[in-house]
Amino acid sequence: MKTSLSPLVIILLLLSFCSPKEETKTEFWVDQTVKNRIDSTLNSFVESGNVAGISALVYEKGEEVYFNAFGYADREAGVPMDRNTIVKIYSMTKPVTGVALMSLYEKGKFQLDDPLEMYLPEFSDMKVYQGVDKDGKMILVDAERPISIRDITRHTAGFPNRNDIPGLSEVMAEKDARSFNNTLASMAQKMGSTPLWFHPGTQWEYGLSVDVQAYLVEKIAGVPYKEYVQQTILDPLGMNETQYYVPENLRNRVAAMYNRTGEGQLERIVDSVAHEFNFNEWPLTPGGFGLTSTLDDYMKFAQMLVNNGSYKGVQILEPETIKLMSTDHLPDSITEKSWLPSKGNVGFGIDFAVRKAPPSDEKENNGVVGEFFWDGAASTLFWVDPVNEITAVLFVQLFPYDGIGLHKKFRDAVYGSYKAPN
Repeated sequence: MKTSLSPLVIILLLLSFCSPKEETKTEFWVDQTVKNRIDSTLNSFVESGNVAGISALVYEKGEEVYFNAFGYADREAGVPMDRNTIVKIYSMTKPVTGVALMSLYEKGKFQLDDPLEMYLPEFSDMKVYQGVDKDGKMILVDAERPISIRDITRHTAGFPNRNDIPGLSEVMAEKDARSFNNTLASMAQKMGSTPLWFHPGTQWEYGLSVDVQAYLVEKIAGVPYKEYVQQTILDPLGMNETQYYVPENLRNRVAAMYNRTGEGQLERIVDSVAHEFNFNEWPLTPGGFGLTSTLDDYMKFAQMLVNNGSYKGVQILEPETIKLMSTDHLPDSITEKSWLPSKGNVGFGIDFAVRKAPPSDEKENNGVVGEFFWDGAASTLFWVDPVNEITAVLFVQLFPYDGIGLHKKFRDAVYGSYKAPN
């Protein structure tokens, strides 16, 4: 038996197929209320006189949801902080180095638990500092195990990094491993002939580990470190304004650097001192510091990370490698972690701090479990929040490092104030 449809039903069916479908609008965490909150927070730093200039860029779900800049890149010259202002990112260089290193890991060039001395013999037969005797001579013992590549990715190698270690600090100063006149090779030779401060894998202590990573990249890749980073990261991502040496034609966009000497008091750091590294070409191409960048350039890097190693069709790393880098690599046996706990309830992956738990109180830096991030000596900051697909970059050129709660207040502006768990 045949069933026929009435003309009216047929028309209604045709209309349902032909009518334009209502587009689903993406809802963002960073709405107008959040934008106003960020504006107010950033502007307050400038109005208080504690910051000369500050800017921020936030992406969510692959789209720009916030940008603004306040104050001056160069207060004395009246140059406003802007989107294309070039800043020194200091230790935000480190994650770039980590990505370069892990691109070689993906090619099977090394394993994380390989002894570093397999590739860099400068770090063979390391001695470990045990204090000084009554005559002030260092007491040394053999390292309990070799430094591993994992150690230099998570700052557990044992490299000394303080100027108050009797005997050892004097050796460090004499060798001057971080002199700009060193090559990475001569830097490694000086570091390898300096005793370790502690046995590898027993403490977390920030230091020159990522500069050693840069040398490892250079040795394994067979090309200068700077060239390898350019070819494998900067060029593919279109990071055309991220560089060590800033040519003269771009220096009018470089932010001045300021030292905060008191509430509302800023002193400009003399340009010849502030920009000594980046306005001259040196033998040293460090992995742990040294790059300059713009907000948009560094955001490309952050977007690659949140997109599991991919940016605009270019695959820099595989998703599983990004996961490996953003996973805590510090075992429970490492209880001495220097100032790392000041970052919140975090562990450390491969050149990133990794958030392991939500804030415990209103004093702790805000953030989402699974977030990974790092910052720079001049108080710059970036983070990657894979849960909400948020990436944020904060630029400022201020010393001492974040002495006014910049990072805490910016995070609170993005995520809202701390709320105690029920």
